[in-house]
Amino acid sequence: MRVLLDNHELWDAVESGVSALVANATEAQRVAHRDQKKKDNKVLYLIHQGMNDETFQEIKGATTVSEAWTILSTNYKGDDKIKRVHLQTLRRQYELLQMEITETVDVYINKVIALTNQMKTNGETHSEQAKVEKILRSLTPRFEHVVAAIE
Repeated sequence: MRVLLDNHELWDAVESGVSALVANATEAQRVAHRDQKKKDNKVLYLIHQGMNDETFQEIKGATTVSEAWTILSTNYKGDDKIKRVHLQTLRRQYELLQMEITETVDVYINKVIALTNQMKTNGETHSEQAKVEKILRSLTPRFEHVVAAIE
């Protein structure tokens, strides 16, 4: 995310935020404040666009980029112990993940990808082959003929 914001020359908006407008501001100060708010909203928009649904739920209430960035950095920089515990939880969810009977294949695949992306954030990666094997192993019985054909 930082690379994207640096590329658009917007990182300074994250670091500096929007300063408060003084009560008897001059026209130049009002224009500068309005430009800061525009920049802040643009950065917040870019951050929203880069989030998956789960992460977006955490930051959707943020009204400034500083608030959103604080939430994101707190969630993703956690203590090593917390990361290890979180990774153990994610591993367990990954191991137990099975396709539901009412679920479509694309929804299930998205679940697997989302879970492996969370694991990647915490330091564990899975190869594409491992993901495919997990998906094929955990499909419902109605897809057995498809799995057999693929194998």
